[in-house]
Amino acid sequence: MRNGTLAALAAYTLWGILPIYWKLVERAPAAEILSHRAVWALVVVVILLSVQRQWGWVSRIAQKPAILLPFVATTLLLAVNWLIYLWANNNGHIVEVSLGYFINPLFSVLLGVLFLRERMRPGQWAAIGLALAGVTYLTISYGHLPWIALSLALTFGFYGLMRKTAPLGSVEGLTIETGLMFLPALIYLGYLAARGTGTFGSAGVPTSLLLAGAGLATAIPLILFTKGARSVPLSTLGVLQYIAPTLQFLVGVVIFREGFSQSQTIGFTIIWTALLLYWLEGLVTRRRQVAPAT
Repeated sequence: MRNGTLAALAAYTLWGILPIYWKLVERAPAAEILSHRAVWALVVVVILLSVQRQWGWVSRIAQKPAILLPFVATTLLLAVNWLIYLWANNNGHIVEVSLGYFINPLFSVLLGVLFLRERMRPGQWAAIGLALAGVTYLTISYGHLPWIALSLALTFGFYGLMRKTAPLGSVEGLTIETGLMFLPALIYLGYLAARGTGTFGSAGVPTSLLLAGAGLATAIPLILFTKGARSVPLSTLGVLQYIAPTLQFLVGVVIFREGFSQSQTIGFTIIWTALLLYWLEGLVTRRRQVAPAT
């Protein structure tokens, strides 16, 4: 479980700083970046599987094609999540993106309780309740339905739930997901190239290399995430996810100078207080469990 926690921690840290990467290719439309993510990520995972000689799972699918069914749903969820995220990131909404991923852990906790019968201690519920109050305050302060934030939270929350219970491992699952996206993505990129409106190859070598590098930028954190999702309780996974939006928030405000109001400061402070409470509750519980009997 410790390795799973470390994998999830690394994934959320990478996701937290990835807005910087996507800003470097913002001249490309979100749909084009999404297509490059799918195409190059598939290349990365195929190479990884070939090096490790881990193709035995293909025979499982040949014998039982129904294994693919959950991945049709996860592929759709992932594609929608990527598209919204990329558009918002490159159109000045990084702070609202971070709000979406602040909401997502709460939704993950709810899914864990409802579908996986996970249990939480009273102190954990208190921390989650405080975080929910902070998110609610932030939502109200927007003065309108934060569709970007809510869409990101819902799509990635259900994606995490389905990947946790999916019948294949992290790399294998990502191979199927990017494989299902590959043909539509390749057709779209070919269409852009035929029209002369594609960014790849026409925007200079650095931009083209960054678009190709989207494969690594996509595959590495997703592999780490699905590794963690399969071995860590969803409630714990949900709380760890606050790392990514915190870093995204800092990137949006500090690096890209997005506006941040007083009401947002209050809401985010409530959420960070909840995270501190959750961490302290877990620390106290662990110390009690390992304390010698007297």
